[in-house]
Amino acid sequence: MTTQAETRPAAATKPVRWAADAVATMREGARLRLDYSEQSLWRVDRMIESLRRERTPYAAVENTLRGFGAYAGEVIARQTGAEWWTSGGDHWIRTPDGRLWDPIDEARRCFAGDGSLRLLCRDATSGRSRW
Repeated sequence: MTTQAETRPAAATKPVRWAADAVATMREGARLRLDYSEQSLWRVDRMIESLRRERTPYAAVENTLRGFGAYAGEVIARQTGAEWWTSGGDHWIRTPDGRLWDPIDEARRCFAGDGSLRLLCRDATSGRSRW
């Protein structure tokens, strides 16, 4: 039997791991359950907002934000059949309609006060473009 991980493109390897790490960290550290649902991105956005309000230095949360972005990308991938793409060390999600989304950068924008993983997912899964 072939598992989803064995059939996914190599570009998915790192983001899938980052997302799984974010899920485990939130479950163990913050007692926050993330279930790869679109609704769970409300909790992720609130967590990022909390980090921003606490004025946490970016360097201290850089990997966490990468994990949250990868998690949002996985939510999109699971809902739409999107695939991860990579180039030059950056990772994007490509939805079946051919559009590219950058959930990792969106997590960084959310931390800066100008983004939302929940809205990114809504747009990516509903067929509307944000840009």
